[in-house]
Amino acid sequence: MSAIDVKDAVVVFVGCGKMAQAMIHGFLKSGLVAADKMVVSASSPNSANMAKCKALGLRTVAENKAVVKESRIVFIAVKPHMVGDVLEEVAGEMTGDKLVVSVAAGVLLADMQEKLPANSRVIRVMPNTPSLVGEGASVFALGKSALESDGVVIDTLLKTLGYSRQVKESLVDPCSGLHGSGVAYMFVAMEALADGGVKVGIPRAMAYELAAQTMLGAAKMVRETGRHPGQLKDDVCSPGGSTIAAIHKLEEGGFRAALISAVETAATRAAQLGKK
Repeated sequence: MSAIDVKDAVVVFVGCGKMAQAMIHGFLKSGLVAADKMVVSASSPNSANMAKCKALGLRTVAENKAVVKESRIVFIAVKPHMVGDVLEEVAGEMTGDKLVVSVAAGVLLADMQEKLPANSRVIRVMPNTPSLVGEGASVFALGKSALESDGVVIDTLLKTLGYSRQVKESLVDPCSGLHGSGVAYMFVAMEALADGGVKVGIPRAMAYELAAQTMLGAAKMVRETGRHPGQLKDDVCSPGGSTIAAIHKLEEGGFRAALISAVETAATRAAQLGKK
């Protein structure tokens, strides 16, 4: 089994939904993978998603086996319940020089390896949609036959999308509940902040701009200062001031508990998806 040179490797996406498109955009934007080195395969060749991939200069096909045969890296980007069928379909083309990377929630490495030839190189990845703009967060876990160099290749690719970290497989679903689904929690929070702004008289467009910039600025302060979020929160809360009064309202509304429950619920659901 040989190490993969990502710049020369043919990268195939089986499936072209929102997550696949976010990753494709990120890879292209980074320049690490050229459009003529990427192929997308899906059962609906004339879908709107496939049209978007064609517009980016990618080759699109409706037949999985042929493109997998010519690939070195295969991203399985279909719904969790479809992963087993896709792997069984392409198993005959899975030689030892190929790397299979699943982005499907809840599908275990062992379950994928059962569908493929012995010693197949498999990696499980959980990215998120901000990969589209280079601010994604991804975690990945190596299968038992994956090479150390495979992990380096995937980490290199994922870092073009934003943050990347290798974890034990037991942490992939919990991480999915935090960063995978967490993007949606942040959008809900942003929308609510903007609605609050509108309620107190701020024009809608400005309210969204201020809410988005506020969340971006808060995130950068945590990442760049290394300080605990609680400390940064305390810095804003003057004794007897407006912010601590507002924090009290958030606590009354169960803001923290709601977010903790959201992460736990999403993580549990992610694990269940792979068992269907």
